[in-house]
Amino acid sequence: MQKPSIPKGTRDFSPEEMEKRNYIFDTIRRVFYLYGFKPIETPAMENLATLMGKYGEEGDKLLFKILNSGDFLSEVDSDDFENRRLVKLMNQMCEKGLRYDLTVPFARFVTMHRNEITFPFKRFQIQPVWRADRPQKGRYREFFQCDADIVGSDSLLNEVELIQIMDEAYNRFGIRVRILMNNRKILSGIAEIIGEAEKITEITTAIDKLDKIGLEKTNEELASKGIGKEAIAKLQPIILFNGSNREKLTALKEMLAFSATGIKGVEEMEIILNKTELLEIRSEIELDLSLARGLNYYTGAIFEVKAKDVSIGSITGGGRYDNLTGVFGMPGVSGVGISFGADRIFDVLNQLELYPDPTAQRTHALFVNFGEKEENFVLPLLFSLRKAGVNAEIYPESAKIKKQMSYADANRIPYVIIAGESEIQENKVSVKNMLTGEQQTLAASKLLDYLSSQA
Repeated sequence: MQKPSIPKGTRDFSPEEMEKRNYIFDTIRRVFYLYGFKPIETPAMENLATLMGKYGEEGDKLLFKILNSGDFLSEVDSDDFENRRLVKLMNQMCEKGLRYDLTVPFARFVTMHRNEITFPFKRFQIQPVWRADRPQKGRYREFFQCDADIVGSDSLLNEVELIQIMDEAYNRFGIRVRILMNNRKILSGIAEIIGEAEKITEITTAIDKLDKIGLEKTNEELASKGIGKEAIAKLQPIILFNGSNREKLTALKEMLAFSATGIKGVEEMEIILNKTELLEIRSEIELDLSLARGLNYYTGAIFEVKAKDVSIGSITGGGRYDNLTGVFGMPGVSGVGISFGADRIFDVLNQLELYPDPTAQRTHALFVNFGEKEENFVLPLLFSLRKAGVNAEIYPESAKIKKQMSYADANRIPYVIIAGESEIQENKVSVKNMLTGEQQTLAASKLLDYLSSQA
């Protein structure tokens, strides 16, 4: 018989791993609440019409499509089938797909519920997403995103708040990070001054890969997209420019003097930097002119967060999108958001061993089960412990004591409560410390006080 397996790019998580993951989700959730964000959820699958065309050509290729239920071939054109016209076939066989991110479903949510929402609307969402990507270290086909977005406001204070959220979350995790920033208007201005304004999408898609594939390969990709040699040459000193944030802004003002769009982007970056300098931001903030964020819907400030002490891709990303809801018939709604990559944060925290002591979430005491009479004696004690907030359980059946002790040992339960015939007669319990092996007997009424003092 073939062993069961899971699809490539997906993972199982043990109870110990889920303790760590829940620590990540709970930490990020608390930070979102701190800044006034409210939770929503959307379905795992969306209509393909909602998803297609929102992520660019490369993003569309990574969408997991779901075959129509029932006879999915019934609507297929036989000529398309025989000639393997895959795109047409896919459109005929698939009406739904797994969500690629949480932002496009959020835009759909806002459009559908516009009459119930008070703007500006600050929402957060912590759910899995799926991408038909090639699995590799730090990149999965199923992964969780933790998103925070503000829609219905074009104020740059929202960008400043998102920077604070990123800084606060990573400070709580103990991860040292660099918050990278750029602006799509700056990139549009650069495309203008190098004479390739119409190819802004191709340019941003290529330079977004600079840190992954290097300068030479990036230039090759630019050339393959039809960007001229002269334009590529003009691009080099811009995307490789070194210096402080202020020096970069000064240089950009000079370079983009004849691009109204580019200058607007520089001004926006300047305002954001001015505001953040009023705050005690602990993370390093860097204006990175090679940062492009490949998704087509960004229109203003864009962000990425990189861990300083671990070699891994970005662990948070996001940016401003001025008209995402417009594709759903609701134009003019500006939004800005960020997305924490929980799976990559999980890997970073593992490598840096930054998790808090997990024992607080685990069972603190196990009651041994000797039979019905003993069960009836300890059940009220178990109830009182749980009512007081002590994590406790009873072994579910009257098994050999060695087996029950092994269960406590395997689950790292520090205290085992024993109530046999002699203890019951005296209304007492014996408590065994599984770490030291010591055992003592005390009045049943003192059990809660004893365990609380050992916590």
